[in-house]
Amino acid sequence: MAGKQTRSVKTISEFHRLKGFPQPQHPLISIIDYSSVECSSETRMENYVCDFYYIAIRRGLNAKLKYGQLDYDFDNGVMFFISPNQVFGIEPEKNKIIKQSGWMLLIHPDCFWNTPLAKTIKQYEYFDYSVHKALFLSEKEETTLKGIIENIQQEYQSNIDKLSQSIIISQLEVLLNYSERFYQRQFITRKIMHHQILERLESLLNDYFEHENLIMKGLPTVQFISEKLNLSPNYLRRLLKDLTGKNTQQHIHEKLIGKAKEKLSTTDLSVSEIAYELGFEHPQSFNKLFKTKTNLAPLEFRLSFN
Repeated sequence: MAGKQTRSVKTISEFHRLKGFPQPQHPLISIIDYSSVECSSETRMENYVCDFYYIAIRRGLNAKLKYGQLDYDFDNGVMFFISPNQVFGIEPEKNKIIKQSGWMLLIHPDCFWNTPLAKTIKQYEYFDYSVHKALFLSEKEETTLKGIIENIQQEYQSNIDKLSQSIIISQLEVLLNYSERFYQRQFITRKIMHHQILERLESLLNDYFEHENLIMKGLPTVQFISEKLNLSPNYLRRLLKDLTGKNTQQHIHEKLIGKAKEKLSTTDLSVSEIAYELGFEHPQSFNKLFKTKTNLAPLEFRLSFN
């Protein structure tokens, strides 16, 4: 999306005006039925940073949703989650007219201010996933979520009373929890693909540790690994935790300790020289990490072979 101007959108009403939607019935929450939106509304590349949450299921989009530098083909229809201050955009595809369906839920954080959801919404990590890790839904799962959306819409379209906010928030929590369940299902059903990612991680770490990257660049960071695997850090951490019980940082340290053991047992290099070759500026830091991971100091480990 380089070179495209990013538009800051403060309110849901402003977003409606920009997209040519009818005025929202509530200032803090809105649901749009995509089947009622003309495909021609997506006519030019638009980048947005919104002050509200954007949750949607979209099928038959005549455009690509862009999230950061990534894009996703929505022909099959998927669910995606965007939190406030994340950059996203819509890039129309010329000569592609498809009947679209699904829904869009816009909800401003002020809607659940002073409720437990103001804090707990941060526990739903899928708001940080890259768009190419969007949620694929079965027909039954999509029907379940549509029923919740209809409940929310019915509530904010009714006469507002002192229980309206609580009912809307409780329905939103149900929506988020079902989404969490469906993501768990997706993690399970895609284990073959996930094991391929694990193999790519192993290959990436092996390559990094076999060359002089450690001396020049130090240990690989979680961000570096995530970018190389084209995954968000949160998604990779959770995937690895589910598959191996270890997070990304632990995998990096495990590879480091393995390399350290190899050098301690097969070379005459001093501990300080090994620490330097493994990217440590200070040998004390290497000693501390090695002992934490093995319960032995590097010299103690070396002496155990004599």
